[in-house]
Amino acid sequence: MNKQTKLRRLLVALACGLGAAAAWPQSALRAWNTHPEGYPVTEALKSFAQDVDTATRGKYKIQVFSNAVLGDQVKAIAMLKSGEIEVAEFNSGQLSEFAPGLKAFNLPFLFLDAAHMFRYLDGKIGDRLAEQLKASGFVVLGWYNGGARSFYCAGKAPAKPEDMVGLRVRVPQSEVYTEMVKLLGATPVVLPYKDVLDGFQQGKIDCAEGNVPSFEATGHYKQAKFMLLDNHVISPELLVVSTKLWNSLDDREKALFKEAGAKSARLMRDLWEKRVVSARAAVAKDGVQFTTVKDFSPYVRKMSPLYGKYMADPAVRGDLFAIIGNQ
Repeated sequence: MNKQTKLRRLLVALACGLGAAAAWPQSALRAWNTHPEGYPVTEALKSFAQDVDTATRGKYKIQVFSNAVLGDQVKAIAMLKSGEIEVAEFNSGQLSEFAPGLKAFNLPFLFLDAAHMFRYLDGKIGDRLAEQLKASGFVVLGWYNGGARSFYCAGKAPAKPEDMVGLRVRVPQSEVYTEMVKLLGATPVVLPYKDVLDGFQQGKIDCAEGNVPSFEATGHYKQAKFMLLDNHVISPELLVVSTKLWNSLDDREKALFKEAGAKSARLMRDLWEKRVVSARAAVAKDGVQFTTVKDFSPYVRKMSPLYGKYMADPAVRGDLFAIIGNQ
């Protein structure tokens, strides 16, 4: 083989390589997540990233940014819509602005447990909400478990609605949570989540509320030794990709992303249930006392004004009625 032939073959090989690279580019995607390393959400996101990488043979690589290092959720929502990030795991509260029906999934004492909630999200209601979100720039690839929230207090063990009267309860900046606490006769105290532990230590609050894994992970159990397992809010979180990214995928790639998202959601739900068990055991060992609600009817009756308000909202009424009507 003469030099000219070798050179020609080399040029052909280079041309083929360049052509392959042009048709099959590497795309580095960024995924936002507010939770710490090792948390069920973070592990499920990493699994999603690995599955996408494997299924697309390395075309799409996703880097997971945890602990909200890219900014809080409000900023991350704006970043996803502008294309600064492509993947995210959001709680449903702030996304209800884009899909009002999600407000129904953040109302208190609506679901018995997560399985009850997913009965609707994994069906027609979830599909309808996903379509609304897609029109606003969010493509839902999986419904995650946002956990069951309960009240926990320092110095007093609430066992019935009347025990909440007069207590100062930390709530997030949310109309639903504020009204819920007021209807229980307590005083809502809006406080950043990062300041809850100091709030207990400084006597600014008597109680707070959240799920058991977060209660354990934040160390709140060191100040609040009494938890009322009322599961007052059971709400979803969402694995989403931007519409901009979605529209750039071909049909095969969309199917692969959907499959990886569904697998990620199943993994997250499983990891979450295991984390709830281990977190509860850990805080109980440290002296936390749990009270389980056996009769929810007094709580539900107190929430009537809140249900009535959202039932009057035509954007929420349909989904709320579908859930209540099929209890």
